[in-house]
Amino acid sequence: MYIPKPIDTAEIQLSEDIKALSELLAENSHEVWSAGRIRAGWTYGAQRNDEKKQHPCLVPYKDLPESEKEFDRNTSQETLKLIIKLGYKISKENPEDLK
Repeated sequence: MYIPKPIDTAEIQLSEDIKALSELLAENSHEVWSAGRIRAGWTYGAQRNDEKKQHPCLVPYKDLPESEKEFDRNTSQETLKLIIKLGYKISKENPEDLK
């Protein structure tokens, strides 16, 4: 039986600018996922239908249900927390670009 063992990042606190970055990453993750689905022949459908290749999340990120956005946010935030925990520094040359 598989037992997931993610690295614990609970002690890592993200700054406001990194939280803003995580939202951009979450949105981009959705865009990458959507582009892949569309290339594979999927289209929007009110209900997921694997046979017809229809999916209700093939919409712009802003139109996703909050639960779907939260999935993408969690992935991006946990990735950023792990990067920081592993000792990497995240910096930006022009902080104004996030505004």
